[in-house]
Amino acid sequence: MTASRASLPVLITAWSVPALVLGQFALLSGIPLIALLVSSLRNSQPRALRWWSAGLAAVYLGVLALWALSPESAPSLSQSMNPAVTAFFVASGVAVAIAHHVRKRPGPVN
Repeated sequence: MTASRASLPVLITAWSVPALVLGQFALLSGIPLIALLVSSLRNSQPRALRWWSAGLAAVYLGVLALWALSPESAPSLSQSMNPAVTAFFVASGVAVAIAHHVRKRPGPVN
């Protein structure tokens, strides 16, 4: 049995989330994040990757809710995030992308 690999579109989508946040396009990072979450739930990927993707979506929704509910709202999501929140969001995105790279492959069949 051959080892399965993550598909290239999934890897690109996973890496685009932290790249968009670092590039000050945090609100647009929701688009590849939704695609990543849907592909993690639909494909036959390990269950742990579903949790990683759902965790990143929860971080995004938390940041988005803080921005939307803030009384002194900044004009964009990227401007409303302080550097610590941005670093946490990017670190979460990088962790999910790495998890997709090193996902557990099926062992040899005897």
